[in-house]
Amino acid sequence: MQIRSRIDHDVSKSMKAIPSMNCYTLQPVGFIRSTVKGREDAPRQGAEGAPDAWLEIEPRLAEALLGIEVGHELIVITWLHKAKRDVLKGHPRNDPSRPLTGVFYTRSPARPNPLGLHPVIVREIDGTRLKIGPIEAFDGTPVVDVKSASTRAKN
Repeated sequence: MQIRSRIDHDVSKSMKAIPSMNCYTLQPVGFIRSTVKGREDAPRQGAEGAPDAWLEIEPRLAEALLGIEVGHELIVITWLHKAKRDVLKGHPRNDPSRPLTGVFYTRSPARPNPLGLHPVIVREIDGTRLKIGPIEAFDGTPVVDVKSASTRAKN
């Protein structure tokens, strides 16, 4: 216990020494427009049946879409705005028969910084709107970034 206390103190002390690392500002680059309106509409994570949805990119960021084509695989990073942020542990899938684990070991949306990672395929492009899927994000979910899922250069 004495070791943990020292580690906690050292981490806390080092974070306070770097004020710029204590707070960050994220601006949405777009929003999800989906038929999934809330938790009751959402398929279980990993289950089949997640719908396609529209990713509406802010018009001022239109140039950031250059190179994206139908069929490309992307990682859409969302801010899970309806998630609880004060949950640090729980039973996976809210199943009390499963062992209690920390949220960093789960895919739960409830976590200190509720970022969602969504591997999707571009189905259609309409200006600054991308039809993507499958994706389990709620309608109105803010998108904070989009990245190519491929690390290989295309010829």
